[in-house]
Order: sequence, then structure tokens, then C-alpha cells
Amino acid sequence: MKQSLYLSLARRFVSTIKQEGFRSALRKAQLYTARRLQGIGASHLNHSEAQGHRPEAYLQGVWADMARGGGFHVIRDRTRPPRIALIGDLNLPQCRKYRIEQLADFWRAQGVECDYSHYGDIPRSAQLLQTATHLCEYRLEAMPLTQMYRYEARRLGLPVLYDIDDPLFSVSAYENYNNMTALDPGLKAHFLSVAPRYAEMMNSADVVTVSTPGLVEHARLFTSRPVHMRRNFADESTLSDGRAAMNEIEESDDDGLFRLVFASGSQGHEADFEIIADAVADFVAAAPDRRLRILGHFRTELLPPALQSRTEHYKFLPYKEYLTHLAAGNVAVMPLQDDIFNRCKSAVRVIDASSVGLTSIVSDVGDLKCLIEHGVTGHIARTSADWRGLLEKLSINRATTHEMGHAARRKLESRWAAQPGPHIIDQAVLDWIET
Repeated sequence: MKQSLYLSLARRFVSTIKQEGFRSALRKAQLYTARRLQGIGASHLNHSEAQGHRPEAYLQGVWADMARGGGFHVIRDRTRPPRIALIGDLNLPQCRKYRIEQLADFWRAQGVECDYSHYGDIPRSAQLLQTATHLCEYRLEAMPLTQMYRYEARRLGLPVLYDIDDPLFSVSAYENYNNMTALDPGLKAHFLSVAPRYAEMMNSADVVTVSTPGLVEHARLFTSRPVHMRRNFADESTLSDGRAAMNEIEESDDDGLFRLVFASGSQGHEADFEIIADAVADFVAAAPDRRLRILGHFRTELLPPALQSRTEHYKFLPYKEYLTHLAAGNVAVMPLQDDIFNRCKSAVRVIDASSVGLTSIVSDVGDLKCLIEHGVTGHIARTSADWRGLLEKLSINRATTHEMGHAARRKLESRWAAQPGPHIIDQAVLDWIET
């Protein structure tokens, strides 16, 4: 149990470094240590009972009893209504929203019960398997604990779907990922070392789902299992929170500034911004009423000096506040370096911007362009001159820019909200629940 705890803490520490940076991770680690030394936040588990037991051994006693009693092997009851056990890594808020909570709501809307659990919650995960007809795993790597879940699912005769939304299984993607140049080399080494564990999980599932067409194409280089797409979409809470942010901004006073907004959900996106840095600096310097707003993690000291004084930076915000600060902009900019990793990227930033009625300029990389109707809901930029020219055009025609943002919101509601259409989810995934 202690080994599992230490492993879980280490994973959380690495995740926090990636999302919030080393300083934030170190600060949280110090806070956690201080609380534990004060006897605050200790587990309610009985350590004396757990001592000497390994988490992957949680079901071994049960298995042994059933084997001795002749009840180990189960004949699957195909007459039961479908019910999905969704076990995944719930540590990253954005991943939890788009790949766990959103998927659970989607299946319920299709008349399929779906319950989810963090893989580290062993009693709940094991219990969900007992009542499920299907298992969906999200972003898990091969380790003794996940192999225990997989073994139990096979014992129960459950079909297994493996879902992943980043090429964590790909050494070629991480080795050439430009954003890694802005991070600690040790973090890159970690991702490279664990990539085979994710590939192993894909290769031992019945079917694999990923979030973009680019990731489908790349994943098929690593597995012979069927790989299908389930895009991220605008769920009810996103649309509701986005509308609330729009209303709040519309009721506030207009300060007359023109803001372009760059959102960064994790470390390393300075590399993406670099491809438009000169165009943005030139655009902002051309008029006194122009500002750059950055939401999330970013080292602003890397910006051109003249741009730093015209930049508004909000390091980390809860989701609703993030949407409100996003809604206060005039246009969202989403540059991406052209590499394997980014070609697999989903369009969650376009979803966020559209939800608050903000038009977007995006790179011609990954899935971003698929959610843009060029010239109607946003623009696709391919060169530095494109970026500079489009920013000027949108700032001069503010009324038109505002209407494009509202068009993006309408398109989000009509096409990119939850629905079982082929642009959201492959029919093969819907058919999987019938297996």
C-alpha cells in the first residue's frame, strides 16, 4: 500500500510540474508534507491491515476462494442492459472533463449507464467491474494494478475499450515535440521511458479510441487493434458556463481596448507562441489600444521586450473564471508548431473560445482547423504574414469580428455539441456497446 501511495504521489508531482510548473509542484509538495507532519489529511485506511499487501493483490484472495469453490470462471450474461465501468487517470482537470465526465454523460444520453473511478481508488474500481457489462480504460499505463483490473475484466468476460487523447505511447512524437525544448530534460526522459507502457495497454485492448483524426492515424502505427475517433465536444456545462461568461462581459463597461488572447493549459507552449511572437509584437506596437492577454502557464520574460509591457498575464484560473477572462478578449489566437505531437492535438481551445462567443485564428495543424469555418467563424493562418494581416483586419472591423464570434457560438451549439454523429464519434464505437 505504501509503495502504491509513493507511486501515486510521484505521478501527481510529475503531472503538476507539467501543468503548473516546477515551483508550483514544489510548493504543493511542501504543503502536503507539512500537513502530514501535523497529522492532517491522513488516509482513513487501516494501515496495520494493509501493511504487507500490494495493491495489485487486492483481488487475489477473492480469486483464490472462487477458484477453490469452482466459481472462478463466469459465463457472461448478454441479456443484461449495457453498463460501462470507466476507470482512468482523473488527475488532469481538462482530461477529466473531456474524456471522463463528458463520455459518461454521452453514454447516459444514449441510454447506457456509465460509472467512473480513478484507477487509484481500488475498492470502487473493483466494485464497478462487478456490475459492468463493458470496461473502458482511460489514459492508463501498464503496471501491476492496471493489469489486475484487466485480468478481472477478462475473467468477467467484459469487452475492453482503451481511450487516450495524447500520443503518450509514441517515442517519435515526444522526441520531436517542440514544446519539450522549454521543459526540464528529465521530464522528457520520463515520457520517453513510459511510452511502451501505454502502447502495451492499447495492444491488449479489444478496441482503441482517440480524440482526433491525426491521433487515429498515428496510433495505427503502434497497434493492430481497431482505432476509432471520439472527438471532444461542447457539453452542457461548457455551453452554460460560456453563456454566463458572455453575459457578464456584455453587462460590464467596455474599456475600448482590443485584446488578443492566448491560452496555455500546460507548460511548454512558449514554443508555440514563438511562431507568431514577431507578428503579435508588431501588431500590438502599431496602436496604443492593443493588448496581448495570456491565460495560463507562460514565461512572459521570453516575449519581445516591447510586448511585455502591453501584456496582461493571468497564470492560473478556475475554469469559470478562465472563460470570463477569455470572453473579455476580441480574438483568440492558437498557434501550433508543426510536429507529430501537435498534429494529434484536439480543438478544445476552439471549443472554449467559441463557447464565449470569441472568434479564433488557428494554425493549420492538428484538429483546430476542423472546427473553424474559414472566414465565417474564424480564420486559418498558414504564414507569419497571414497572422499579421488577419489581426489587423479583425481589429479594424470590430463589429464584424464580434459577429464572427457569435457565429462560432452558434456553430458550436448546432454541430459540435454532444450528439452521436460521425463527426463526433465513429459508428464502430457506438456498435461496441452491442458486443
